[in-house]
Amino acid sequence: MEQVIARTGHPDVFAERHLGPSADETAAMLDALGLDSLDALANAAVPASIRSDARLDLPEALSEPEWLARAAALAAENTPARSFLGMGYAGTFTPPVIQRNVLENPGWYTQYTPYQAEIAQGRLEALLTFQTVVTDLTGLPVANASLLDEATAAAEAMSLFVGAQRGARRTFAVDARCHPQTIAVVRMRAEPLGIAVETVDAATFEAGPDTIGVLVQYPATDGEVVDYRALAERTHAAGAYVAAACDLLALMVLDAPGAWGADVALGNSQRFGVPMGYGGPHAAFFATADAFKRALPGRIIGVSKDRHGNPALRMALQTREQHIRREKATSNICTAQALLANMAAFYAVYHGPDGLRAIAEYVHGATTALAAALADAGHEVVHGDYFDTLRVRPAGRSGQDVIDAARAEHVNLRRFDDGSVGIALDETITPAELATIARAFGSGDASGDGARADWDGTFEAAAYAGALPRTGDVLTHPVFHRYHSETEMMRFLKRLENKDLSLAHAMIALGSCTMKLNAAAEMMPITMAGWANVHPFAPAEEATGYAEMIGDLGRWIAEITGFAAVSLQPNSGAMGEYTGLLTIRAYHKSRGDDQRTVCLIPTSAHGTNPASAVMAGMDVVAVKVTESGDVDVDDLRAKAEQHAERLAALMITYPSTHGVFEPTIREIADIVHANGGLVYMDGANLNAQVGLCRPGDFGMDVCHLNLHKTFAIPHGGGGPGMGPIACTEALAPFLPGHPSAETGAAETGGSEAIGPVAAAPFGSALILLISAGYIAMMGPDGLRRASLTAILNANYMAKRLDGHYDVLFRGPGGLVAHEFILDVRPFAKAGILAEDIAKRLIDYGFHAPTMSWPVTGTLMVEPTESESKEELDRFCDAMIAIRTEIQELELGTADAADNVLKNAPHTLAEVTADDWDHAYTRQQAAWPAPHTRERKLWPTVGRVDNAFGDRNLVCSCPPMEDYA
Repeated sequence: MEQVIARTGHPDVFAERHLGPSADETAAMLDALGLDSLDALANAAVPASIRSDARLDLPEALSEPEWLARAAALAAENTPARSFLGMGYAGTFTPPVIQRNVLENPGWYTQYTPYQAEIAQGRLEALLTFQTVVTDLTGLPVANASLLDEATAAAEAMSLFVGAQRGARRTFAVDARCHPQTIAVVRMRAEPLGIAVETVDAATFEAGPDTIGVLVQYPATDGEVVDYRALAERTHAAGAYVAAACDLLALMVLDAPGAWGADVALGNSQRFGVPMGYGGPHAAFFATADAFKRALPGRIIGVSKDRHGNPALRMALQTREQHIRREKATSNICTAQALLANMAAFYAVYHGPDGLRAIAEYVHGATTALAAALADAGHEVVHGDYFDTLRVRPAGRSGQDVIDAARAEHVNLRRFDDGSVGIALDETITPAELATIARAFGSGDASGDGARADWDGTFEAAAYAGALPRTGDVLTHPVFHRYHSETEMMRFLKRLENKDLSLAHAMIALGSCTMKLNAAAEMMPITMAGWANVHPFAPAEEATGYAEMIGDLGRWIAEITGFAAVSLQPNSGAMGEYTGLLTIRAYHKSRGDDQRTVCLIPTSAHGTNPASAVMAGMDVVAVKVTESGDVDVDDLRAKAEQHAERLAALMITYPSTHGVFEPTIREIADIVHANGGLVYMDGANLNAQVGLCRPGDFGMDVCHLNLHKTFAIPHGGGGPGMGPIACTEALAPFLPGHPSAETGAAETGGSEAIGPVAAAPFGSALILLISAGYIAMMGPDGLRRASLTAILNANYMAKRLDGHYDVLFRGPGGLVAHEFILDVRPFAKAGILAEDIAKRLIDYGFHAPTMSWPVTGTLMVEPTESESKEELDRFCDAMIAIRTEIQELELGTADAADNVLKNAPHTLAEVTADDWDHAYTRQQAAWPAPHTRERKLWPTVGRVDNAFGDRNLVCSCPPMEDYA
């Protein structure tokens, strides 16, 4: 960095903007704790056995202007040609009204997963709209609110089918004309589970008694629209299932996969207005037959009712998910790509069915015209039925000659192994670009002046007239017909935004989730064309800016964690867990220790841990935790020794899931190593470690990092996230590879790489830029201070709330790490549960802390370093006031049934209604603290009835009369 941009000595220091407390506030909080400095806090809170006083070897901090200049310079090093490579990625145009009002709007990108439905009705409606788009276009009745990418969605389909057949069948068929990265990811997912993946020709494939199901691409990766009805009939007759990987835009003109027999339809919604971004983030979609709804991976948004009987939205069927089912879960998916699913849904809303069909016919018309021009010039267009992708056998020159000629004109075409050329068009195609492609092919005869070699690219939109055309109307719900002017669309987006609490309104004190500032300077570069418009399989020389940024980020993460190597491929925290365990598994297998499959996991672990272990082919053995919340070292030692011959790994979160620095962490690592296992560290709590201690220095072997937590990528209402892993030199050879080398994209992975775990080589590469910006602008000193400030804020809040609530676990010296747990279980005697406090906080203008995890009936609070003392005090004042309200119930001075806690949250409609028949005042209900009259986000629904929504599952937009 120093070589590219000279520092200006800008007086505006980014860390001072990122950190919430002022110098005076910091001093006041330290004084409340009886400490005189942040260094004294570090010495008191972080065990000396792991603490590092060495300054991180990172570049000095850049100012915001310097970072933005650096990001622009790197973007200019990316020289993306027009990529018509396809394989699930297409050029698209993000409507500016969506870019400005959603993608670039903290009211949308700083929201959390909608666990508190009453203050999440806007994004829940957006996600329900996404599900409606998917169910309408796929012809299947149940859809989720997105998955990570198309390839991992295909792997989830395989797992769903395995579960449906209770593991009785062990062979999964994949059509050879699926996208290559999808085939590779499915193979990687299958291998640890002992599932054989067979590559087949769908046209002739016959399912056998061991066949789980078959995956097909619709249209195929080379563009052909194949009629799979006979395949579906044969497969179902053999007791197996069919999954179809689909293109949403193609489904505007092609028959729905549910209509021709698919049991699952999946794919990528990227071309609905989301930039390619060198691979992501993009929202995968996943729809199923009704029979699979209770095994469907990922979040499902459903329609329920509130306590007033009004329609209300919520996340449905949560008991099927990993945080409840743990090692029995069918998937480790936690959150996925909500922000990008919202964008895709809004793209469909803005264009409506007529607009989407017009786009589809524009693309198809261009494809038809190009096919005719190439055929007239003597080349062979291989398939007669296609939507937007052609496979062409050039005449008179080789396929590589065509590709080289196109590349000389800054156009990327796809090379097939047989010498044919692939061309996948999109909504941004122009006549001039069509003419360039045609020139690259030239004439098919020796003269080189074929009949259409001088074609100017002129074309007209064309209706699809090939195999399996769609009939009937789609997207008939009024939401797809109302908001086609920018004025109406802008107001629609703002109405939804106004229903949701985000960091733009108040702190979101969710323990384990680290809802910190996502700075504007970190976010701005992602919409630069040089970053946003790069195809993930573009030639490496077109993405040198990406390569430099990715290289920098990898080195910085290695330094921060103390590890030797980093993979940036896993595109969520849960996938980082899975990938870390796969590297451990591969290490053991390389040493002939195939029997090492036991994974020790503390009972306090997040549910993704055991779910990930099972996915990695491991057998979970639970380890007890003590009353103080620490891992029970004696139980760990006993189980490590009991399973010494089979021990593969321990999964442990550090600081612990109970929010403390366990002083025995080195002893724990030594026990596991002595019994032949390796230690995987869940990096969810790395926000308390950066600059203070390094996992690689205290015995960990591999960890994942939640870039959407510690390193400032926004949560986006439930995604995107990134979960790269860092590991020791011994594990580095096994970091995941990718088949992208075949297409010319940058290579990744170790010398003995496992298969890919994501569709793109570097996962959701576009948003890596956010974390790179965060580290670059914080610098080594700012990062250390961020960790200490997070610890300070948590301990200050714990101190203020002590005496009103019991802080359940503390580390040495009575301090917590960067989060703490409030025990609210004693209030059950007064009829008050954690949920009642969570809902009452909404009336005070706050999102609740994490409820009932890791200890049932508790609240876990994490303030982060970005919140000021004033905001911390405002939250503490609210919690203390709520404790007073609980005390009124304990003393019998408040009605046990009709009180502010049980009826919370209170809507504006309720408190302004003519009738008020409660035993407390409107003032007590809705304006319980002075600040609520100045700044308050009103919930738009009352408390949501969860059980009703599960009993009556509706996961697409109901008729509008249902809202009347």
